[in-house]
Amino acid sequence: MAKFELKLPKMGESVAEATITSWLKEVGDTIEMDEPVLEIATDKVDSEVPSEVDGKLIEKLFEADDVVKVGQTIAIIETDGEVEGGADEVETEEPAAAAQVEESVATAKETASADTSNEDYSDSARFYSPLVKNIAKEEGISLDELEGIDGTGKEGRVTKNDILSYVENRGSQSKKATEPKAKSTEDKGLASAKQAEPVMSGEDEIIEMSRMGKMIAHHMVDSVQKSAHVQSFIEVDVTNVWNWRNKHKNEFQKKEGEKLTFTPIFMEAVAKAIRDFPMINISVNEDATKVIKKKNINLGMAAALPDGNLIVPVIKNADRLNIVGMAKAVNDLANRARLNKLKPDDIQGGTYTVTNVGTFGSIMGTPIINQPQVGILALGAIRKVPAVIETPDGDFIGIRYKMFLSHSYDHRVVNGALGGQFVQRVAQYLEGFDKNREI
Repeated sequence: MAKFELKLPKMGESVAEATITSWLKEVGDTIEMDEPVLEIATDKVDSEVPSEVDGKLIEKLFEADDVVKVGQTIAIIETDGEVEGGADEVETEEPAAAAQVEESVATAKETASADTSNEDYSDSARFYSPLVKNIAKEEGISLDELEGIDGTGKEGRVTKNDILSYVENRGSQSKKATEPKAKSTEDKGLASAKQAEPVMSGEDEIIEMSRMGKMIAHHMVDSVQKSAHVQSFIEVDVTNVWNWRNKHKNEFQKKEGEKLTFTPIFMEAVAKAIRDFPMINISVNEDATKVIKKKNINLGMAAALPDGNLIVPVIKNADRLNIVGMAKAVNDLANRARLNKLKPDDIQGGTYTVTNVGTFGSIMGTPIINQPQVGILALGAIRKVPAVIETPDGDFIGIRYKMFLSHSYDHRVVNGALGGQFVQRVAQYLEGFDKNREI
């Protein structure tokens, strides 16, 4: 018999840790190779960790809601015979090796214990690393105090240096430090009062927000507070696009094995417009003193998850794709989002986002910017409407397919001229779409 250490796998260059959301297997359960053992969450992506071997789960080193670092052992699986592939293994007949695994297990348990001791801060929608939470707990920093610390990390996260600096200056700011504590005490009193209230007996239902729901709510409020949102709207005649897609969709399906939707056509037009107006493809640094101009055009596309929430997977280097490549990328990301199979890297690195509000019948919308980007485009529903058609022989009324484009942009760095010209250029590419274009 051998013991195999199941480790948290690497999930992308920018992902260093994940939160365990649930265990799919319990101690004593038999596990087959590639069978999911537990579910984890990184930022907005939920994924599964499969077993690399056949065997039986004999020990879980972490519990739900624990934060685990990439490469850290999370479970021990007992296998029949030797484990191939160079994975960590221990024969039970070899005492020295067995002792080594027991030591590894003990270390992991200590880490798990340290992580679970931070449950006092679990009510926050803001992310805090285990190290930051440990320091806060040791220094007696309340959740209210922690929430008030300005973070210099990615997306405003509180770093080790941020909290150490706060602790160092805390003595000279006793007044500020005591005020949140007083508030915390008051909040506890209010919480006790609420608990004493009778359970509601009416028809109202109280529903706990999901982890992702809380994160989305936090990101939306953060974006509105951070960026000065302005919108520009333009109506577009997409008759050529409509007719071309209907003409080629069956041929495309047979030739490429992919469905041809309108989305890749819209994405292609957006990518071209960004290339024409590169100052849309920027972000603003944390203290809003510098603009970061992005080299690559990475288009985010809002897609639906199984629970109804939206996520924004990213099409990398979208301006380098032809219509076939764009269609394959769009379909792949949309399908994996529906199956909850997106990887952490799939949602990283976006520089501009497109959301299709027309899917739900809306003719236009005012989307919230996906930080740290400075613009987002909403695609309205395509409608068949009567329209004035200008010809050399005069004007006449005809039936056309039209839609609205709604461009939200950050007025701190994108002025009205640039915001309006950009969405106008997208419209020009769509209206000028070559109806005789070959696939």
